[in-house]
Amino acid sequence: MTMSAGWYLRRLSRMGPREVGGRAVDAVRRRRWRSALPDSPRVTGARFTAVLPAGTIAEVPPDAAKRLVAEADRLMAGHAEFFGVVRDDMADPDWWRDPKTGRRAPSGYAFDVPYRNEEAVGDVKQIWEPSRHQYLTVLAAAYAITGDERYAERVAEHLRQWWAANPPLRGVHWISGIELGIRLLSWVWIRRLLDGWPGAAGLFEGNPVALDQIWHHQRWLAAFPSRGSSANNHIVAEAAGQFAAACAFGWFPSSARWRADALASLERHLRSNTFISGLNRELATEYHGLVLELGLAAVAEADAAGVPVPATLRLVLLRMTDALAAVVDGRLRPPRQGDADDGHGLVVDGEGTDRWGSLLATGDAVFGRLAWWPEVTGTDVRTPLLAALLRPSAPGVKRPASRPSHFADAGMTILRGPGEIWCRCDGGPHGFLSIAAHAHADALSVEVRHDGVDVLADPGTFCYHGQPEWRQYFRSTLGHNTLQWEGADQSESGGPFLWTRHARSRVLVADASEDGVSRWCAEHDGYGDAVHRRRVELTAASKELRVVDEVRGARGTVRLAFHLGPEIAAELVGNRAVLTWTRDGEDRSALLDLPGQLSWRAHRGETSPPLGWYSAGFGRKEPSTTLVGTGRADGTEEFTTVLGFRG
Repeated sequence: MTMSAGWYLRRLSRMGPREVGGRAVDAVRRRRWRSALPDSPRVTGARFTAVLPAGTIAEVPPDAAKRLVAEADRLMAGHAEFFGVVRDDMADPDWWRDPKTGRRAPSGYAFDVPYRNEEAVGDVKQIWEPSRHQYLTVLAAAYAITGDERYAERVAEHLRQWWAANPPLRGVHWISGIELGIRLLSWVWIRRLLDGWPGAAGLFEGNPVALDQIWHHQRWLAAFPSRGSSANNHIVAEAAGQFAAACAFGWFPSSARWRADALASLERHLRSNTFISGLNRELATEYHGLVLELGLAAVAEADAAGVPVPATLRLVLLRMTDALAAVVDGRLRPPRQGDADDGHGLVVDGEGTDRWGSLLATGDAVFGRLAWWPEVTGTDVRTPLLAALLRPSAPGVKRPASRPSHFADAGMTILRGPGEIWCRCDGGPHGFLSIAAHAHADALSVEVRHDGVDVLADPGTFCYHGQPEWRQYFRSTLGHNTLQWEGADQSESGGPFLWTRHARSRVLVADASEDGVSRWCAEHDGYGDAVHRRRVELTAASKELRVVDEVRGARGTVRLAFHLGPEIAAELVGNRAVLTWTRDGEDRSALLDLPGQLSWRAHRGETSPPLGWYSAGFGRKEPSTTLVGTGRADGTEEFTTVLGFRG
């Protein structure tokens, strides 16, 4: 996918004067750097002191260690999976090849590489992901736990290969700051986890090539921070990686300045990326997880190095952790809101480890769990490692005495009922900053689960680059459990990460009661004169969810969509659907009564255009059933949907 002149004009229109000026300076610097690559300063006598405290590895639970070692053994055999693509070449990877398309990214000056063009580069996320080196942190953790030098030797082999194949400013891995930031964080942890291996010092502080790479990564991040309308999770990753490296690898003349600047940036952008309620402003749940992981890892480096951090930084992380504990369902699954690309800040665990349970376990170790937090029964490797470095903290702030259900600033309300009924109602802002890069056109959508099973599902994300029709579908209004008016999206897209017009929502009622009747009502202005208003009621006694839609102020065509989760079988007759599924060997069912004024059809796995799909993770999709009702609204009538759970 190449960007047209029109896209550049639309993108420019979403920038302020300060951002335009900053990007102009960046452009000049890129031209200058093309022909003036400096030598990194000579370093002598460097020592790595940011080691794990004695006894830390012994605190790793045996079952978590077993999962980790199994994952490491798969990697040693060359097997891995990135975004739904299974690879068997990870024993000797080609760092520039996309295994999905078979294309290799072109070489040359990094800023000349057309990374958005799949025809020229391939799927850039498939190329970038292994070079975050998070699979190497897994191997390094396996060495730390087992003492088996095979893992350490493979890590060293791959790092030396990568450094040789990717000299500073050459090729696709020197384009995006988030990639450099996460890679630096991985290198810090690799060095830490390999500390008992005799070759660790010779791989890092005694290796001029490693020192050159570490210095140039930090020089790059200091020069090209994400700016203005792009200062979302990317700037957090850049600052966290820069800060971690400047703490743990503080061997350069610029290290103190880089450390101070990165810490200031991290504190400022963690605050600006987070609502006071603790939810991430991008309103994309996986990025909440990514930013929280990055923030915790950065503060761990500060505590390990004895670098004071502002109290506000720890406070943001505390609020994020409490907010996560409040929004997860009974199986510790958070909402599936907005974009999701499986991004992680620090990976030291094997397959089967619950990411969200891991974050809550770390939050418990650092901040202390509240009485209303859900129980975390699983184990992980990352929590004892981070907890060994992080200073336990109890910022002097009042924390919620009971589980919050409504987050007014984020416009998110969670309704809960018996049988682990969980319902997310979306009445918040369209997204973050002027481009709302990771937002979906999902105003007033609902997401409903029963005992952790998606019943009315948010279909997910699937892709970013290279497949514009699929990118558009998964972020469209029709691709969510809400109402579409006159065939248009509520917000107007100007590109795969650009929204040029944002629907504005407001919540009118948010009254959550797990014992009686919970009510929610909101409306948005995304259809101009036609105002979509939705009311939701969850009645605990009858296990019944009632959704009432109306369009005020105009007449026109409506389409009302309800996307079922992949585990749900549906039998649609007229305007009634019987839903069935199995959970833990037990048959479950629900009855979905749909508005009779609309004509209903079931869609599944359609491609022209896409409809009836569910994406469990980035790069993966599977057919699921979508029920779509079509008809006319006269400006006064209501469309009532009732979902009743049986048993």
